[in-house]
Amino acid sequence: MSQPALDNGIRVPPPPRRLLFLLSVLLFRLFTGAAGAVSTGNWHMLVPNAGVSAMHMTLTHMDTVIMYDRTDYGPSQLRLPNGNCRRDPRDLALKVDCYAHAIEYDISSNRVSPLEIQTDSWCSSGATLADGTFVSTGGYNDGSKAVRHFTPCAPGGTCDLNEDYPQMGAARWYASNQILPDNSMIVVGGRASFSYEFVPSKGDPVPFPFLRQTNVPGVENNLYPFLHLSTDGNLFVFANKMSILLDYKSNKVIREFPDLPGGGRNYPSSGSSVMLPLSSANNFERVEVLICGGAPDGSFQQASLQMKALQTCGRMVITDPNPSWAMETMSTPRVMGDMLILPTGEVIIINGGLTGTAGWQNVDNPNFAPVLYKPDAEPGARFQELAATTIPRLYHSSANVLPDGRILVAGSNPNVGYTFIGVKFPTELSMQAYHPYYLDYAYDNVRPVVTYLSKREIGYGAVFTVEFKVGSTPTDVQFRAYYPPLTTHTYSQNQRQLVLSASPLQKLGTHYYSRVLGPPSSIVAPSGYYLLHVLNAGIPSGGLWVRFA
Repeated sequence: MSQPALDNGIRVPPPPRRLLFLLSVLLFRLFTGAAGAVSTGNWHMLVPNAGVSAMHMTLTHMDTVIMYDRTDYGPSQLRLPNGNCRRDPRDLALKVDCYAHAIEYDISSNRVSPLEIQTDSWCSSGATLADGTFVSTGGYNDGSKAVRHFTPCAPGGTCDLNEDYPQMGAARWYASNQILPDNSMIVVGGRASFSYEFVPSKGDPVPFPFLRQTNVPGVENNLYPFLHLSTDGNLFVFANKMSILLDYKSNKVIREFPDLPGGGRNYPSSGSSVMLPLSSANNFERVEVLICGGAPDGSFQQASLQMKALQTCGRMVITDPNPSWAMETMSTPRVMGDMLILPTGEVIIINGGLTGTAGWQNVDNPNFAPVLYKPDAEPGARFQELAATTIPRLYHSSANVLPDGRILVAGSNPNVGYTFIGVKFPTELSMQAYHPYYLDYAYDNVRPVVTYLSKREIGYGAVFTVEFKVGSTPTDVQFRAYYPPLTTHTYSQNQRQLVLSASPLQKLGTHYYSRVLGPPSSIVAPSGYYLLHVLNAGIPSGGLWVRFA
């Protein structure tokens, strides 16, 4: 087949594992007769025992997922390879520790392998650099100022965490990170750390009075603050109920936003937040934030009462001249829910509880059913309850979007140490995948399959060509790029999705192609690896890795 006149392109082979996955879904339908699953999705067990509980989770461009826990729980259920042991005289549980507290999950083979963390990563934060290196920052005890690097390699390689880097200037426990346009990251807050700093360092930590202002003595409610890099280059910061726009370069508050009604939204009240997809249709100038769930005031102090979690969401266009929160009501209350942007631009809210707050055994009632939020639907018709799991995913659980559009869910450990008997909610070591509605075989005739990319390394403002095939006439084709987050403690740090502009479709034999315009700058899209999805009639293709730089 002839091709458009392009630079050296990449022919995309059909992925065999995707075909096997679709066949498995078909067989599942035939043998279970799962009525209604087209609209509500379904759950599949991936790994019954991964050996390590996933407090933190991030996807790499090598189609692997890095998951890690704290190091001072005592033994996990996975040993380090080759008789390796970590020797740490400051460890709270094992001074000589021969167990893994981090794993690498190979999506293709569905296997996990151990990784080694030297310092305590309990309640740490992180972000991924332009070259795909994941950087974990902070934690507890000897890890409170640590900077850890993980440069992913192909599945089966020997890559591991490296901690041979200068430490941060302040202890960062329960902090949040945001990757910046210059490929550095800002690290904000942490317990008793009312400041921010940069990695790599740009000097001493910068005092940040906003964190003192939002701190509730004895409760906090401002840990793991929500950070979103606005397309004007400034940083949206939300803590507790309050939010500002920060010029982090000069440490000036540019704008104060109205308080979000309801209780606290940050740890331990633990709601969640996303920046809704940025669109080329408005030159990426409209920036809208969504925050859902949390806990009423007093919930942490009175955890034994199991107060009902917040059932509200607030949505605000932070670039409006007079911004205000538009309030919406979820189908159920939720605390400790993870919010992830799907390839469709919809938001899934998954994991968490119906009552209580974050922090060990402070939740008695799991929320088993995810919720789909449709941002472009009419108010009142935006929430849809999805198929429920049977496994509680509470404190210290996590989730990520996989390249094929499944949602990986793992972790949950409200216990001090790995505890499996004598507690209401044992440590959870299993890994599940939730399959959203768009993966149903009923949509195969409209699902695009990308067959050709003119380039994988894409400069800012550069044009690249995407070719795909589809079993029906294409309608409402979109090209979306997704920056995968680090998910921990209900907040997916650095998550970002862009709707790219593209030329009208051209037909090429039985295929179609379009010339797509890359994002305009590293402010709109910080340099790094993104998952590119082609959507046809709202149904996404599998994701392909591209790098904007």
